[in-house]
Amino acid sequence: MTTSGTSGLLRKLEDIARASFLELFFDVVFVFALRALAQQLFNNLTWSGAFQALVLLQAIGWVWSLTARVTGALNPRRPPVQVLVLATMVGALVLSAAVPEAFGKTGLIFAVTYLAIQIGRSLFLVVLLRGQELQHVAARGAIWHAATAVPWLAGAVASGTARTALWTLAVVLIYVERRFSYPLPGLGRLAGAQLPAGGEYLADRYRALFVIGLGEVVLAIGSSLTSRGFSTEQTVAFVVAFVVTALIWRVYIFRAGEDMGPAIQASANPDRLGTLVSDAHLVMIAGLVVTSVGAQLVIDDPFGHPRAAATVTILGGTALFLAGRTLLQYLVFGSVSRSRVLGLIALACLVPPMLLLPPLVNALASATVLTGIVIADNIRVRRHPAPISPPGPHRPSKT
Repeated sequence: MTTSGTSGLLRKLEDIARASFLELFFDVVFVFALRALAQQLFNNLTWSGAFQALVLLQAIGWVWSLTARVTGALNPRRPPVQVLVLATMVGALVLSAAVPEAFGKTGLIFAVTYLAIQIGRSLFLVVLLRGQELQHVAARGAIWHAATAVPWLAGAVASGTARTALWTLAVVLIYVERRFSYPLPGLGRLAGAQLPAGGEYLADRYRALFVIGLGEVVLAIGSSLTSRGFSTEQTVAFVVAFVVTALIWRVYIFRAGEDMGPAIQASANPDRLGTLVSDAHLVMIAGLVVTSVGAQLVIDDPFGHPRAAATVTILGGTALFLAGRTLLQYLVFGSVSRSRVLGLIALACLVPPMLLLPPLVNALASATVLTGIVIADNIRVRRHPAPISPPGPHRPSKT
């Protein structure tokens, strides 16, 4: 049932092809968000700092993901939808600005802003979508986000380990609501109504998110070169860091990165597969954030004294990306390339010797592993050309 006030709010399926200018404008904010996350990690390069960055990334990623689902369902030309997205942008900017000190003096700002975005969006949609089936989705979202307010706010007024533990609980609750489709006592899981979007549309949005992550790495490389100057050492480090970034792009786009749209569309449960693909991209984005920090370390001091933190960061960023990319391949094709598994094993084996070597050598090791994967991909594509039929999840494939 549709009321006259909501007529034209929903996109028609045939109109869901590519992101609108409004959505691309919204994406710009997340370049700043990932830059802030990288800076937070760079300033606190410890295991606890890495875990805190992961918690913040989960929250920021969920803001982006839900907004992408909403704009995929609603007509971006309608003024109420534009107001909603622009308001979310303002909130996301404030959220991002609070990231570097989120586990310090700006914790309350981060928590309140996050809750204002999530609860405010849901309540706005409850009013906007009156008479629409999707109103029930928004209502359940509002309830679940309100439930997470307890650990978010309690953590914001706590400090140290207590804040980390409470915000981790909040992130776990977010995962539960996603995994089990907004369950409520006595009502069970949400059935039927979802935020519909075409498979290619979702794939296009995830690719856009990945490009944002690549943009953060490029920004880190350029900023580090600017601050350090064009000495021979820094220039060589700059070239190596950029080669690593280009290789990451190449590994990402090979087949699964291009074919996830048809896979989502062909799935028996597109909404669930879309969520899992989103999780795989979040792992890859985490890898890109770590890679950007590694690039800064390499360019700042290419032949500096070996440090365990630098080695784990430089090799770990590549490993995180490969782990997410391997998961994406499994979700799209139902198989995993041997070269990617061997790449992950090689990176793990390289950690001990790289602990004794300077950052630039660590970066060259990452580039070598990625180059091997790209070469293996090229050999495999010659032997096994891409199938004509669209891919589907869990379909055996050598890609």
